[in-house]
Amino acid sequence: MMGTFGGALEARQINASGGRLTADVTGEVETEDGVLVIRRIHVAMRLSATEEVKATVERVHSVYAMHCPLYRTLHTAIQLTSSYELVP
Repeated sequence: MMGTFGGALEARQINASGGRLTADVTGEVETEDGVLVIRRIHVAMRLSATEEVKATVERVHSVYAMHCPLYRTLHTAIQLTSSYELVP
């Protein structure tokens, strides 16, 4: 998901390379019939960028997931969410 988001930003001339885009991924696991099952995954991304690009980043974030192979493969099986934060 982070790669697709970063690629979409780069296509709009927002630099997401060189460590400017990072993410923490959190999974939530439940037990089903004695078996651990991943139910939810959240990708919290941080982009080192100025506030000038905020509107574009917000727009990209609102549409990128359906263009992501991982999201498209798994979103019907488990809950996948993401967020972003701009950092100076």
